[in-house]
Amino acid sequence: MKVAHFSDLHYSAGNLTESQRCFSAAVDSALSTGVDLAVISGDSTDHALSAHEPALAALAREVQRLANHCPVFMLQGTFSHEPPGTLAVLELVGGKYPVRMADKIGQIAVRHGVFVAPKNGIFWDVAIDGPAEIVLTAVPTVNKAHVIPLDGGAETAYVERFAAVLREFGAVNSRLHAEGLATMAVGHGTVDGCTTEHGVPMDGFDHEFSLDRIFSTAADAFALGHIHKHQHWHHQSGSRLHRAAYPGSIGRFHHGEDGDKGFLLWSVEPGRAEFEFVPTPAQRTIDIIFVGPPDMDEIARRSLECAGARVRLRYEIDEEHRQLVDRDAIRALLVDATDVQIEGKVLSVQRRRAEGVSIEPSLEKRLRIWGDATNTPTDPLLERLNRLHQDPEKVSESIVEALLTRA
Repeated sequence: MKVAHFSDLHYSAGNLTESQRCFSAAVDSALSTGVDLAVISGDSTDHALSAHEPALAALAREVQRLANHCPVFMLQGTFSHEPPGTLAVLELVGGKYPVRMADKIGQIAVRHGVFVAPKNGIFWDVAIDGPAEIVLTAVPTVNKAHVIPLDGGAETAYVERFAAVLREFGAVNSRLHAEGLATMAVGHGTVDGCTTEHGVPMDGFDHEFSLDRIFSTAADAFALGHIHKHQHWHHQSGSRLHRAAYPGSIGRFHHGEDGDKGFLLWSVEPGRAEFEFVPTPAQRTIDIIFVGPPDMDEIARRSLECAGARVRLRYEIDEEHRQLVDRDAIRALLVDATDVQIEGKVLSVQRRRAEGVSIEPSLEKRLRIWGDATNTPTDPLLERLNRLHQDPEKVSESIVEALLTRA
C-alpha cells in the first residue's frame, strides 16, 4: 500500500493562507504519485470553525480532492484544536471514495477502496472479517477522564491502561502479519523524548506514547500526529522492520520553527514499512534580535533577505531610552516582508532605598551609606566629591598635571 500521511493542517482564519498553500501542494504531490490511501493524523483545524467560514470550506475542498482519488482516513486530534464532532462534517463532502473519521480506539480495514469495520467492532479477525489490503489501528486523542477513575486516580494510571490497550493490539497485529496482511497504526499524541519544532525535548511520565508502547502495537508503520517537527524511529523485530514517524505540521505557523515542513509518502507491506519525506512550500520566518535598541543600518542591510518572509524583530532597551525606537521606521524598512512582528522588552530601572540616607546631614556620610546599600566602592567617588569644593582652576590644573605625569 502506498499511503500519503498528512498531519497538523491547522486550518483557521489566521492560518488559512499558509495551510491552504502547503496542503494544496501536498495533495497535488500525493495525487501525482498515485497513492492508495490518504491519512490525516489529527489537528486538521486550529480551533472550532463555523460552517460558513472560508477555512472550513477550503479544507473540505482538499479532502474532497483526495477522496476523488483514494479513501481518506481522518483521526481525531487535540480537543482544543479539533473539538469533537468537527471531522464528522467532512465525512459528508462526497467523492469517488469514502472519508472516514475515527474518534475512538479501534481497528478498521481498507478493502477494494472501501473502509470495512470488524464485526466485533474493535479487532480485525481474518477468520471472521476476511482479507484486506491494510488494517488500520486508530489511536486518537483520548479523554483522560474516561480512563482515569474519578476517585482521584493518578495520571500514571492513564498511561498504564493506555499501554495495556496498545499491547492488546500488538497481539492482534502479529496475527494479521502471520496471515499476510499489512498493518498501520495512526496515533495523535506526544512520544516521550521527541523534540518539538522549537528544539525542546519532550520528557515526562504522562505522555501518551513511548517507543516501547509504539512498537508494542506490532504495526508495520505507526503514523503519528501532534508534534510539528518531522522525526522518526525504527525497530527491528526478527525479519520485521517497524517504523514510526511524525511528518510534522504541513506548514510553518510560528516563528522559530526548526526544519522543513511537509508530509510523508509511506510504502507499507507485511513486515516492512518505508517512507519518503516530501517538503511543502512553507513560508519563511526570520528572527532579528538586538540586545539594546534596534540597529536601523542592520535592519536595512537585511531587508532584502526579509522580502516575502514573516519577520519577528526583538529588542531589549532600558526604560529611559524606550522613546528611541521608531516602530514605523522599522516597518518602512521591512515593507517587502509579508508580516512584521515587533516585540520590545523594556528593562525597568531598579532603585534600592538606602536606610538613613535622608536624615544624614553630611553629604560624605550619605554617599558612604548609599555605597554600602548598593555594594559600590565609594573611595573614588569621595575623592571626586571633595574636588567639587575646590576652586575650579585648581581642579583643572590638578587634572592636567596628572595627565602630564602619566605621559
